[in-house]
Amino acid sequence: MRAEAEAHVAQINAALALLRRSLDWDRALRRLDELNARVEDPTLWDNPKAAQDVMRERTRLDSSITATRSIEREMNDTAELIEMAEAEGDEEMANDGVASLAALAQRADKDKVTALLSGEADGNDTFLEVHAGAGGTESQDWAEMLLRMYQRWAEKRGHKVEMIEYQAGEQAGIKSATLLIKGENAYGYAKTESGVHRLVRISPYDSSARRHTSFSSVWVYPVIDDDIDIDIKESDLKIDTYRASGAGGQHVNTTDSAVRITHVPSGIIVASQNDRSQHKNRATAMGMLKARLYEAELRKREEAANTDYQAKTEIGWGHQIRSYVLQPYQLVKDLRTGVTSTSPDDVLDGALDPFMAAALAQKVTGETVDVEDVD
Repeated sequence: MRAEAEAHVAQINAALALLRRSLDWDRALRRLDELNARVEDPTLWDNPKAAQDVMRERTRLDSSITATRSIEREMNDTAELIEMAEAEGDEEMANDGVASLAALAQRADKDKVTALLSGEADGNDTFLEVHAGAGGTESQDWAEMLLRMYQRWAEKRGHKVEMIEYQAGEQAGIKSATLLIKGENAYGYAKTESGVHRLVRISPYDSSARRHTSFSSVWVYPVIDDDIDIDIKESDLKIDTYRASGAGGQHVNTTDSAVRITHVPSGIIVASQNDRSQHKNRATAMGMLKARLYEAELRKREEAANTDYQAKTEIGWGHQIRSYVLQPYQLVKDLRTGVTSTSPDDVLDGALDPFMAAALAQKVTGETVDVEDVD
């Protein structure tokens, strides 16, 4: 077999080895058999919540095992096809086989990334908060751009997105907003976005067309299960109610239905205004607070396991993890990845940074643009 095909086979085998190791292959097969037996039990749905947990775990395991077996089978079949084509001198068929192996290697690498999301809460739904920094309208407009990017990213992955809290800016943009993103591995994929995002551009709000630098911060934390007990003392809470803001509606700006909760010991602040019932908004805000406290505990555990963790993940206005520059001719360059955006449509799933940069370009210019790598 030609060297190019052998390289692809080696890449696929390495990805398959990691997939099996992350699944604990033998244990996963036994667990899937157990779950299949439970699904056939007619009493399973006597407890709907437990049944949903079982079905969710079964679907995840079955999908991972089936995908791994499928990749291995296709690799072996394609490798045999290439050997037969070379033996018969069929150059075109051999080239098609190599191209198929290359595509299969990309698929295996994508599945490998999913398998690496094995953290305690990586598979959970997630809350995502966006806050405008200092800078007035400029930063508020940038915060709204980020919010739209994350909404589009989540929808592109097939996740369900709910707006939990929204505070509009005075002239444009937003002061803050909170999204609830529901989908498989939502927290695992989004958690690395926590931090400060910076945009440099010629301001559309400056009549002198001067360059402005804007900052917005992003917080990402997982939705926790009811089984996880987070002890919160009522005396540690400061609860405020206020009138919801938004596009309109019978309850907007008419009743103090929105709820803001401050956890005094940690300084964590959460808010909810998506429901017309103050009681429901309070329950949602308490859920968000528990999730924030749980996420903080997860970070402490990781910090204990890795002494460099805090330096890498500390969030503050001096710690930037994403920088974007709106260049001449309406191109956007992500300074961290080196990607210049000229259409979000062509960006592969999981390539979050170039997708966001392209979405930014489209938001700023109003035109559809392509993403191309820049060395």
